[in-house]
Formats: sequence, C-alpha cells, structure tokens
Amino acid sequence: MDRLDNTIRPYAWGSTTAIPELLGVRPTGEPQAEMWMGAHPGAPSRTGRGTHVEVIDADPAKELGAEAVARFGPRLPFLLKILAAGAPLSLQVHPDLAQAKEGYDDEERRGIPVDAGHRNYKDANHKPELICALTEFDGLCGFREPARAAELLDALGVDSLKPYVDLLHARPEEAALREVLTAVLTADREEMAHTVTEAAAACARLGGDHAPYADIAHHYPGDPGVIAAMLLNHVRLQPGEALFLGAGIPHAYLDGLGVEIMANSDNVLRCGLTPKHVDVPELLRIVRFEAADPGVLRPEASPDGEEVYETPIDEFRLSRYVLPEGAATHDLTRPTPQILLCTAGSVRAGEHELSPGQSVFVPAGETAEVSGTGTVIGFTVNQQQWM
Repeated sequence: MDRLDNTIRPYAWGSTTAIPELLGVRPTGEPQAEMWMGAHPGAPSRTGRGTHVEVIDADPAKELGAEAVARFGPRLPFLLKILAAGAPLSLQVHPDLAQAKEGYDDEERRGIPVDAGHRNYKDANHKPELICALTEFDGLCGFREPARAAELLDALGVDSLKPYVDLLHARPEEAALREVLTAVLTADREEMAHTVTEAAAACARLGGDHAPYADIAHHYPGDPGVIAAMLLNHVRLQPGEALFLGAGIPHAYLDGLGVEIMANSDNVLRCGLTPKHVDVPELLRIVRFEAADPGVLRPEASPDGEEVYETPIDEFRLSRYVLPEGAATHDLTRPTPQILLCTAGSVRAGEHELSPGQSVFVPAGETAEVSGTGTVIGFTVNQQQWM
C-alpha cells in the first residue's frame, strides 16, 4: 500500500478555498481547481517508489492484477480527482468508445498534432465520469424537456430568443433540441453577444430558476454557451449525492467541491463557456439530443457497510464507507487495484494515518484494512461489469 502525494492543478475556474479547507491548510490566494490521484501521465501521483506511472510500469500484473491488465492493458484505467469549482467549467460532452476511436484515427491521419489547440481527440478512449458531491454542488446535466426550456427562455422577454422558443414548441424533441443548439452556436457572434447581455440582465432581475444563468453570464459575458446552458437541467447535489455522465450528455460543473472519477481519457468536445476551440460540426455529431432526468445517484448500502454508486461501465466503481466511532476494522481487500481516499475524520489504512484529502493506492489482492472514525471513498475497476 502506497501513500499518494498528489498534484493540485491551478486552473482559473478553481476555488481559492475549497481544497485548502478540505486539507486543513492555509489558502495560497491562487485558484486550486483539481487534485489528481492515480497514474495519468499529465500529473501522476508520487509514491515512495517513484511516480505512480513508474510503479505500475515496473510490474503491471502485480500492481493491477492479471485480469485488469488483460481487460484494460498495463495501465490504471481510471483517473480520480478532487474537483473544486469556484466558477463554471466549460459546457461539454464526451464521445463514446467508437466515436473516440474514429475521431482519433481521423485526426492522426490528417496529421493534427496531439497538442494542437483545435485537436478534439487526444486519445482513442471514451470518458464516462461520475461526480460525487462533498459539499453542496451545482451543475448542469442533460437536456430539459423542450417545453420547459421554451418556458425558461420565453420568460426573459428577449425578442431575439423568440425564434428559439417557437422551434422548441413546434418541432419534435430531438429536432427541436438539435435545431436550437445549432442555431445558438452558429449565430452571428456580435448579435449573440447582445442577446446574451439582454438575457443575463433578465435572469438577474427574475432570480429563482433563472439565477444560475445570471451567474454563468457574469463569468462568460456574451458567450453563446449561456443560452445553450438554459437548454439543460440545473442540478443541485447535496453531500453524498452523485451524477453519472455518459457519452453524448451535455454537462457543466458550476460550483462546489466533489470527487470525480473517470475513464483515463482527455477527450472533450466543448459547447461554450470557454475561450478554447469549439468544433460545432463534430460537437453536433456527438451530442445525444434527448431530454432526460439527470438521474441523481444515492449510494446503495450493503450488509458489510459498503455504500455503492452503481454505474454501467467497466473502468471504475465508486463506493463509500462511513466509519462511526468505535466501529470494527473493515477489510476492503479486493482482487483489483484501488485508491482509498479519506474525505472526513481520521482513518487508518494499513500503516497509513489519513486525514481529509489524503489517499493511498492498494495493489490488486493486497490487504486493505481500514479503521478509525470518518469517511473513506474507495475507487476501483467495475469488475462486476466484465466478469
């Protein structure tokens, strides 16, 4: 079992206080957006045996287990982050596995450098993800019913939005959502910026359900993504609640602290709320134009105290253990690799004392006993999906 020393990424949208408060350290005054745990080459965790990448490369079968290596190759198939949003992140979608392979191969054939700003596919993998709230957490997830989106837009009283309102009422669901999103993202930029300014003022005046979009517009003035965001469900997670984000589902994180786990990929198609490249035709190929309830996940308890967040994919599985004072030692040994993260209290994992924000990596099959008073979140592969 290795204690992980993890890198904090200082993206501009990050909170200046949330991660320091979790870790119990003094804020630096700079944004601290994400703390990465695992073996992603962009910011691998460090251990007493080298970086996590080096540890796994030295003996993949021992660290990951033969079954996981056979299934996913000699690399940890998931990336874990503590995410602290102090401002909205970009509105985005992720491709499914076939789309990612197709897009990656196409850009490779065309010789687009992998680090080019207009490159869409950095790898050939999909990027399903799950966000579990540690504090109250706001986000956008999936399309609203077209009639509900029309109602939200119509209430603003902005004349230039009326054609979108009419489309949302007149067309079948998939066509309505596709046509309106396409129109928003391809509109004249100057005219759309004026529309966004009017819409933002109306959102601030109306408050209530419109309030989140006034805040989004404050951070991204004139961005077409502000109008696109109003087509989506607004979700407020309570601590311990989660969202699973599958392929093609438009989403954005707005504010709060959470734990995010995803397949080990960096493939993102952006819709807006960003100065980065937006490839509208490719985005429209990936987005699933269907209205759906966001599907807030709450953990399902098992007799041994494990609370599982069920997801339909292979690469990761998230579960939680709440250890009350005086609780017996829990044996979390698994045949698969896992990262254990303390999110509250004081927990002992093997020989390691963990306080909030600290984590360990447990190789496949290694003994993993935890005790203490607090909360431990466990991350591993979803073996039940591929056995």
